[in-house]
Amino acid sequence: MELFDKIRQLAENHAIDYIGVAGIAKYQQEIAVIGGTVAGKFPRAISIGIVLPQSIVDLLQERDCYENVFQYQTHAYDVINQRLDNFASIVGSQIQKSGYRVMPLPAAERIDSERVCASLSHKLTARLAGFGWIGKNCLLINPDHGPRVRWTSVLTDAPFAENEQMLENRCGNCTECVKACPARAIKGCNYADGESGEERLSVAKCEAYFESLGQKGRLKICGMCLYACPYGKKFKAG
Repeated sequence: MELFDKIRQLAENHAIDYIGVAGIAKYQQEIAVIGGTVAGKFPRAISIGIVLPQSIVDLLQERDCYENVFQYQTHAYDVINQRLDNFASIVGSQIQKSGYRVMPLPAAERIDSERVCASLSHKLTARLAGFGWIGKNCLLINPDHGPRVRWTSVLTDAPFAENEQMLENRCGNCTECVKACPARAIKGCNYADGESGEERLSVAKCEAYFESLGQKGRLKICGMCLYACPYGKKFKAG
């Protein structure tokens, strides 16, 4: 069995919903702007995604209820990210045993609080792997589940076939995420290659809103731009 076939089988065994390969060598400049330096040492990344529990995401429409927000933080954030980290480690071990370099990346941890960034944008990796496009909310919009998917990435030099077909942006004139944002942080601009996320989202406004929640004794959870996206709701309706 080929190495990536083994990884696909592992993904199925661990209830992983999306797994694919992104070529990142041509995007090193963009990656350096919005991430760290380790990604520059690898030519490709495996994109791994888990669909969030739909009923838990839908609880966000009543965020004043502590139980709703706690459920979201636990099972749509903490547990999913832990599953992604664990699976990335398993994939890393499988690749390393086959003689290739590998670097599993954390699903949610920042490396720079000022830039609010991780080592690599998992949303960018998922886009390059063909799983969706970057929306006005700076999230990866999957055509079947919208932004209701969490992602991680595993860097490697294993000679896997890279995805060559990226999806076009389908947000069009939709502004549901803009209208739903309580921080008024989303500017309503469509994504452009190589463009800073600040062109679409004010990180300062987003962070200030989270701090205001903490000052009120509430959990620092929002997710309204994720909840509001019609592509995520389309799955529920279908």
